[in-house]
Amino acid sequence: MLEDLEPKIVWKYFEEICKIPRCSKHEEKIAEYIMEVAKQHGLEVEKDDVGNVIARKKANGYDNAPMVTLQCHMDMVCEKNKDVEHDFSKDPIQPYVDGEWVKAKGTTLGADNGIGLAMCLALMEIKDAKHGPLEFLFTVDEETGLTGAFGLKKEFIKGKLLINLDSEDLA
Repeated sequence: MLEDLEPKIVWKYFEEICKIPRCSKHEEKIAEYIMEVAKQHGLEVEKDDVGNVIARKKANGYDNAPMVTLQCHMDMVCEKNKDVEHDFSKDPIQPYVDGEWVKAKGTTLGADNGIGLAMCLALMEIKDAKHGPLEFLFTVDEETGLTGAFGLKKEFIKGKLLINLDSEDLA
């Protein structure tokens, strides 16, 4: 479906994410998937008692650079059209390309913040890019209460700079 979009690695992960239920307060399956991907690529990964996940990737070429934290949230708004039968606890999102837009059949797409998740997972996999140490922070329940952000303990994050991948501000 999304195989013609670039960068391919990001859209590959976005399609995988669409298969995993992740409504607010029910992020267990997406957290497991993120932790599995991180481990497959040799990253240090842990989960806090609120459900937030953090993974760390060692520097490649810029060992003395400060650690940068890339942050996004795991949950999505789970809404569907009235005439659509869809169980967000088990049914996958069905993405498709409509001109220049990626949309979902009869439901919300989950690009908020699924595209941030996909970008982080792609960065976990890419081996040849030069970068300083990276930290990937995935928080829970952003859509209905910021539970993950409010429950975050300072010592869980080691990064000196944080980039939030959930923004619509182009400035």
